[in-house]
Amino acid sequence: MKYSKKQKIILWILQITVSIILLQTLFFKFRGAEESIQIFSALGIEPWGRILTGILELTTGILLLSWRLSLIGAIISAIIMIGAIISHVLVLGINDLFYLAIGTLMLSLIIIYIRRKEISNLLHPL
Repeated sequence: MKYSKKQKIILWILQITVSIILLQTLFFKFRGAEESIQIFSALGIEPWGRILTGILELTTGILLLSWRLSLIGAIISAIIMIGAIISHVLVLGINDLFYLAIGTLMLSLIIIYIRRKEISNLLHPL
């Protein structure tokens, strides 16, 4: 897929931003920060849910830093954020992390939208 220089710059800014958001939370998940333990305990999935989510976010953050794999990363990021938003609405309540998840979802969806023509390549790689 051909992108203009402006589109590439915008995509890189979006992809790096989402990646940073995902990667910066890993410290809390993997170190077992009290707030992270409370969140996943409230969801009834502590510690495995916290660790699995951390691994998934690490993988997604790395995918977003690869031009060829960033669409996959954006799709996974959107799915993770939808899960986070549902968790906040149904169990955790609305707080700063809810708004961060909304913002991250929006950025991920923008990446997906800009790169939407590449989706057919994911479904039919040959």
